[in-house]
Order: sequence, then C-alpha cells, then structure tokens
Amino acid sequence: MAAQAKENRGPAAGPENRRALIAAAREVYAVSGYSTPFSAVAKKAGVGQGSLYRHFPDRTALAVAVFDENIRVIEAHAESPDGTLDGLFDLIIEQVLVSSAFIDMIVADRDDERVVQLAARIRGAADALVARERAAGHINTSVDADDVVIAISMLASTLTHGDAELRAGMVRRAKALLWPAFASAPIEHRAD
Repeated sequence: MAAQAKENRGPAAGPENRRALIAAAREVYAVSGYSTPFSAVAKKAGVGQGSLYRHFPDRTALAVAVFDENIRVIEAHAESPDGTLDGLFDLIIEQVLVSSAFIDMIVADRDDERVVQLAARIRGAADALVARERAAGHINTSVDADDVVIAISMLASTLTHGDAELRAGMVRRAKALLWPAFASAPIEHRAD
C-alpha cells in the first residue's frame, strides 16, 4: 500500500510545525546530543527541511526557542507569590536534565544577542526571587541575583557534563553546598 502524501496546509501549519520541531528537538538532542544532524529534528517532527529552516535558520535559533519555553516557566515561578530560590533551583535542575545538549549550543554562542536576551530574563527572575527571599529573611542580605546566576551556571555545567548515572547524587550535593551559602544565618557544619 502506498503511503498517502501529507497535505500541504501552507502558512496555517506554521505554529503547529514550530511546536512539533521544538518537541522533536528536545527528544532528538536529549537522546543523541549536540552533534545530531539538524535534519534529524525535521524528520522526527514529521516536517520538511524547508519548514525547519523557516522557523530555525540555525541551531542557536532552535536552542533559544527551547530555552524560551524553559525561561517562561522560570519567570512564572518568579512571579508567583509562592516562588522561592529553592523552587528555582529545582526547576533549573529539572530543565537541565532534559536540555543538556541545548546548554552546549547556548554556551557556544553566548555572545549572540538572542542568547544574551535569555540570560537577561534569567537575571530578572533571579532579581525578583532574591528580593522576595531577602525581604522574608530567608536568605543572607549579602546574596544578590549575580550569586544566584553563578549558582545556576554551576548547576547547569556540572549536570550537563557530569556522568549521567551520578546526577542524582550531584544534585543532592550541589543543593547541600548552595543553601548554607545563601542562608540568612550561619549553618552549623554537620558531620554525617
């Protein structure tokens, strides 16, 4: 039986194709890594190469689209009255574990204006959370958004380049190191 040709819906299919490409990219790069051919994303999404390049002319554009979705979640967390730095770190960890190949793409083009804008949005979310946590007395008054951004970078790098089988332990250790540094009062060192 011959395969039926896919109907060309033209521009109306654009938003659906874009969502399919982002979802496919998350899956393809999570499994195969940064070196996966760009065309594998189009194939996985079930769209043509032309559609891929119309939406994402390069790998950085695709990585920025993936991170844009991630950062929207972070911004919503920061805007929520219940948002905390601990929750932010949990979100970052969750996102890094499924987006590590994209981190390499972003780092490779860190001076690209699209990437710079993403970093500014993360900084904005960190500013909001630090202000709230400081006002509530949950963190040391010397902690600022730059400290949070450095902690995020350290978490992302460690989890992205660490042994996948050891990640759960790395997450526990990273959080155990971060919280005493951010705490509003010195925390006694416990020998476990």
